[in-house]
Amino acid sequence: MPLPKDCQIVSVDDHVIEHKDAYKDRLPAEFADRGPKVVEIDGEARNALGNTSVGRQQVWMIDGEPYATLGLNAVVGKPKEQFGLEPTRFEDMRPGCYDIHERIKDMDADGIHVQLSFPSLPGFAGRTFFELEDKALALACVRASNDFMIDEWCAAYPDRQIPLAILPYWDVALSVAEIERVAAKGAKAISFIEAPHAVGLPSWHSGHWDPMLAAMQDADLPMCLHFGTGGAPLISPDANFAVAIALFGTNSQFAMAELLLSPVFHTFDRLRVALSEGGIGWMPYLLERLDYTWERHRFYAGCNQDVRPSDLFRDHIFGCFISDDAGIELRHAIGVENVMFEADYPHSDCNWPSSRVVLEKLLADVPDDEARKIAEDNARRIYNFPRR
Repeated sequence: MPLPKDCQIVSVDDHVIEHKDAYKDRLPAEFADRGPKVVEIDGEARNALGNTSVGRQQVWMIDGEPYATLGLNAVVGKPKEQFGLEPTRFEDMRPGCYDIHERIKDMDADGIHVQLSFPSLPGFAGRTFFELEDKALALACVRASNDFMIDEWCAAYPDRQIPLAILPYWDVALSVAEIERVAAKGAKAISFIEAPHAVGLPSWHSGHWDPMLAAMQDADLPMCLHFGTGGAPLISPDANFAVAIALFGTNSQFAMAELLLSPVFHTFDRLRVALSEGGIGWMPYLLERLDYTWERHRFYAGCNQDVRPSDLFRDHIFGCFISDDAGIELRHAIGVENVMFEADYPHSDCNWPSSRVVLEKLLADVPDDEARKIAEDNARRIYNFPRR
């Protein structure tokens, strides 16, 4: 059956393509010439996934280095035969990718009332800036990105866009300060890397991140772990990229297992984590496996010995899906309160302009009260974003 007409669908994973002036006047004067700007080049530029674009193109330039992340996978509205990783000019994209007013029109056409959007140039959690050698410039870029997201993109339609911030995660103290700063500005969530050890940083088991996690908990900001922020899945070197795309969700599985068997949720009992774009159909099996493992190995393996991983899951981890028949079928094994919808505009997995239609088909046999939770209520609760 269709969703109730008054149900306002909330998508918890979409993406902003920063327009060419997004960083203009948002950087300290000392970094104005070195900070992100769009230029025209002939040649090669690499994107946040490590892929290279060649030819005449518009790219972001940071400190003299070209980044081909102008429109990472911003293919919404194109036939599937024209999908690719990288539109290389703004005119190759729908204006809704980078213009907030056009984005709202596209949301209306898609039946989506609210979005939470991840940045593109910085990477979904800021890895582009993490990799800059000049960490003072990197910090300025993180702050400028957050100011653009909060003060411009989301402020234009404050009841339609959920503000998300990134962190200077190479430094925990700076990350705490940025959490406090963006929380005061109205941020509703923090994007972080799903596997910090994968980029050479301490793991979830180390205690290194405790001040940062405490700051998130104190500010009541959920942490979004978007798949791919810890790197691409490990596949054979000669595999085509479709293999990686199909397996990116396994990164979310690794993140969930690491977190549920770590001290994190035992230390921070109010912390909430969204596994952005990770899917949900796999969750019941992994929870079963984690509990089975915990029952047999917790006494010597260094796990908490009192709380089952599946019990921690209910209070702390939330799955996000675009299209997931298995997950909807198994929603009670996951927990209806732990499931949220995402549209993924403007990437190739999105169903624009039919997201509401697709979601209604997925939820056709789901009772209205459960469908409302999945389509709207869970996201509003988790992200502290009530109807106005």
